Amino acid sequence: MTFSELKQKDVINVADGKRLGKVVDVSFTEGACIEAIIVPDAFNLLTCLSKNKSGIEIPWDRVRRIGDDVILVDVCVDAGK
Repeated sequence: MTFSELKQKDVINVADGKRLGKVVDVSFTEGACIEAIIVPDAFNLLTCLSKNKSGIEIPWDRVRRIGDDVILVDVCVDAGK
């Protein structure tokens, strides 16, 4: 799978069923293994308008399944957001 294919998929949190967005970046370890996927911070409008692709990092071990159209992740949801 290529990065361009990965970033086309919606990221869904199986803990609450919410759509988190599409992958905007991937973080790698020094050994070139995927460490985390990064989705836009939905709570910050400026992030969407910024050229800086910062967002929410989802550790690779929290990715549960990659399907044809979606990536299922299992992340805790902050009650304060």
